[in-house]
Amino acid sequence: MVPSVLLVDDDPAFLELAARVFGGLGIEVVAKAPDAAAAVTAAQAMRPAGALVDVGLPDRDGIDLAYELAALPWAPRVVLTSTDKDAARAIQARDGLGKLPFVPKEELANKTMRELFTLS
Repeated sequence: MVPSVLLVDDDPAFLELAARVFGGLGIEVVAKAPDAAAAVTAAQAMRPAGALVDVGLPDRDGIDLAYELAALPWAPRVVLTSTDKDAARAIQARDGLGKLPFVPKEELANKTMRELFTLS
């Protein structure tokens, strides 16, 4: 498992739910960010091994942010999420990185999340 994660979502209730889910997986939530600007600052300060990023953020496209985070020098494992299952269609490989994984918010606690954040 990745030892630490950054959570990025503008919904405070979802941030708390996600923090509990990751805690249950034994992954430390090192930061929670309500928008892309705060996420970039937190990522640079905390250097998380992974990030869960909402597709719809108030200040920037979450997909663009996710690829920026995935390209950081320590290459955190980044997963996108949304309440809109169709949001996955907008995710395309870019900048030499493969297509980032997507998990609908309602499936956050299932075994897929555990598999996505398991180091291989």
